Amino acid sequence: MTAPAPGTAPAARPAGGRRRTAFHPLRVAAVEPLCADAAAVTLDVPDGLADAFAFAPGQSLTLRRVFDGREERRSYSICAAAGEAPKVGVRLVPGGRFSTWLVRDARPGDTVEAAPPSGRFHPEPGAGGRHVCVAAGSGITPVLSIAATLLRTTDARVTLVYGNRRADTVMFADELADLKDAHGTRFELVHVLSREVREADLLSGRLDAARIDALLDAFVATEAVDHWWLCGPFGMVEDARAVLRRRGVPADRVHRELFFVDAAPPPPVRRTEDAVDGPASRVSVVLDGRTSELLLPRDVPVLDAAQRHRPDLPFACKGGVCGTCRVLVRDGEVRMRRNYALDDTEVAAGYALSCQALPVTERVVVDYDA
Repeated sequence: MTAPAPGTAPAARPAGGRRRTAFHPLRVAAVEPLCADAAAVTLDVPDGLADAFAFAPGQSLTLRRVFDGREERRSYSICAAAGEAPKVGVRLVPGGRFSTWLVRDARPGDTVEAAPPSGRFHPEPGAGGRHVCVAAGSGITPVLSIAATLLRTTDARVTLVYGNRRADTVMFADELADLKDAHGTRFELVHVLSREVREADLLSGRLDAARIDALLDAFVATEAVDHWWLCGPFGMVEDARAVLRRRGVPADRVHRELFFVDAAPPPPVRRTEDAVDGPASRVSVVLDGRTSELLLPRDVPVLDAAQRHRPDLPFACKGGVCGTCRVLVRDGEVRMRRNYALDDTEVAAGYALSCQALPVTERVVVDYDA
């Protein structure tokens, strides 16, 4: 991909999306079990950081902690409604140090470092109208925040199609039932279980393209929907997008967030010393108003190579999924190995994921502040 042509303004960055890199120690206020392998963790934000940690519904927090001398970072979506204390939903990942600590070991009073909220998967303030959410598994976390905020602060109508394996694996079952009780016909809740028989065949099975198509026929007048919110595994999200494209839904009404990408990982990063051996590019890295001029190899992603000189660069997953490391390529060209976070309009405007961006031209300028 290349930088936008001179004189071409990049797409405006949505409110709440600007990167802020400082981490702050926050106290764990509560850990609430949701089901056998998941919990909701509420964080206590001091008054002096209230503005920094004000979040839009659907945004996430990047958490940082040291385990056995090694720093780990994970991005977790906020499940609380806007205006409440930040609360993240966490599902246990087998062998995952961070998720195991949060779900099994964290206790009120413990401390974890957090960066201010980030992410572009959120509605505009006061966005009423008709909203349809399609989520699976832990993909419910940001969707719950979006649905609760819309229902409490606007006259919006919300339909949520939520897929899980079994009834005992449903995250936030009580919270969703409470939303239904509080908002009646404005909130339509459809549970779909893949490994448990429901009363209707339509509600039993995986949320694949055929089932999503059938569910929309049964519950949703597609042409009347203002915004679609898709969150879950890659396959489900892509199937839902394909269904909506076939139905003629404009792309700017469809918003997606991924929790898992079922794809081969990118090639392993080759560690390099300060002296670059092989083809290299002059890369200017802009973050927090400071520019670093670096000579970086062309076969290592910009983030990995530049971190040796700028350890403050923001990142979370390094898998091309979360979008935390997004940059604007202001000059030159990079090639992304994979991209599951940026939409076509962002790529066309010159944005890239620095964790996946390989320098192509002799001179490259990437701007984290854009």
